[in-house]
Amino acid sequence: MGKLAVRALRAVLAVLLAGTVLVQVGMVWALATDPEEGSLPLTPLRVIAILGMVSVQVTLVCVWRLLAMVRRGTVFSHAAFRYVDAVIGAIVAAALLWFAVTAINAPGQRDDPGVTVIMGGVGLAILGVALIVLVLRMLLAQAVARDVEAARMQAELDEVI
Repeated sequence: MGKLAVRALRAVLAVLLAGTVLVQVGMVWALATDPEEGSLPLTPLRVIAILGMVSVQVTLVCVWRLLAMVRRGTVFSHAAFRYVDAVIGAIVAAALLWFAVTAINAPGQRDDPGVTVIMGGVGLAILGVALIVLVLRMLLAQAVARDVEAARMQAELDEVI
């Protein structure tokens, strides 16, 4: 991976991380100072937003760590699995949080249930992303197994020579 691509991705990750922290600070501030008004219960939605930002932050940090492993050439190791597993967990958590938002919003959508159906579809799409990352994890497992096998074969070949 080129240095420019790594720097660009790190810059994007840093901006996204800073943005999620700002959203969290805003939500905590609103939680502490702004009273409940309106038809939607704001407190649960604000808590969900704060937790949603945590799931995004976990994903960003794990991608940062995986990027560092790519630069060092150590991404095809068992150490990478914990970061990929954390990304999968964070995406599933985000989907569950989205389903909670859908459930909170659903009573207000009795006249137009299509909104709730669309929101449920978005939740399923988020779970689909988690499944895609799971498939990529399986590909990583195959690559690690092949890398270990290649190292074993190289060691045997070195013994023969």
